[in-house]
Amino acid sequence: MAMDEIDFYIHGDDMQFVEIELDPDEAAIGEAGSMMYMEDGIAMDTVFGDGSGKHGGVFGALLGAGKRLITGESIFTTVYVNKGQGKRKVAFAAPYTGKIIAFDLKKYGGTMICQKDAFLCAAKGVSLGIAFQKRLGAGFFGGEGFIMEKLEGDGMAFAHSGGTVLERQLAPGETLRVDTGCVVAYTQGIDFDIQFVGGIKTALFGGEGLFFAVLRGPGTVWLQSLPFARLASRIFAAAPVTRGGGGRSGEEGGVLGTLFGGDD
Repeated sequence: MAMDEIDFYIHGDDMQFVEIELDPDEAAIGEAGSMMYMEDGIAMDTVFGDGSGKHGGVFGALLGAGKRLITGESIFTTVYVNKGQGKRKVAFAAPYTGKIIAFDLKKYGGTMICQKDAFLCAAKGVSLGIAFQKRLGAGFFGGEGFIMEKLEGDGMAFAHSGGTVLERQLAPGETLRVDTGCVVAYTQGIDFDIQFVGGIKTALFGGEGLFFAVLRGPGTVWLQSLPFARLASRIFAAAPVTRGGGGRSGEEGGVLGTLFGGDD
């Protein structure tokens, strides 16, 4: 199935959204809940699976939906089709602070491996599947788990990452050691493995976790400076202690409790 060729523009800096321009009868697919706005003339339909149209029949649709569920995505995908006479736009917003990465899959051999729930939207025809880690060590200790997400096709796809993104080209045999949560995506030629950080003291007190992701070229990798798990853990650590399932502890909690009747 031929991919729809779409024009796009990424707006913003830290809270980005991608605006896709569709010609008549062109379509884009979006992760459920990611749509920001769409112009008049665009029709939307929610389908099982990835919306690529590559999975034939009911069983194929269920298989595609099951794959998306395993990778952490919704089992539903929304398809946006331009039913108007002229060009129409639809926009998709990033779920949290970070950058949107545009992949022209044709330039990367038709395949891209991404972390789970990184997918945002794509041209219709791009399929989303499963990429299993080849090594058990990478699966158990890789930070993103044994299952990664595979984008396949020859069209445009968009993924979201946290913080700032670094795109790095690795020559054949060139190796890069990375915090496991900072790996966003890599091309199919990259060898992905897990390595223990070193001595027991470094592992326990270094603050960088027990394992590195080891990426070996040739290929291209995309790294994020702020994994969502790291952001969430810092927010959780900085949050005040709650009492009785709600309200802030200490003096402020007492004042709020008095104002809103929390303390009898």
